[in-house]
Amino acid sequence: MKKLELKFENYDGKIVTYVIDNPIEPVDSAAVNAAMDEFIAQNAFTSGGGDLISKKSARLVERTVEDVELG
Repeated sequence: MKKLELKFENYDGKIVTYVIDNPIEPVDSAAVNAAMDEFIAQNAFTSGGGDLISKKSARLVERTVEDVELG
């Protein structure tokens, strides 16, 4: 399953990550950029280190897990 990770910097200078499961693909970078700007402008999210103050990055992540047989 793919996830879209949105990374922001908070008031304390720490990185805060919000994850969106199963994003629409292909990911529209302009829409993601605009949405992240809006999250900051609307103060839509907060964190233990205070309000979000800037965008750091966004990335599409896919994790593959394969069991290894023991024995």
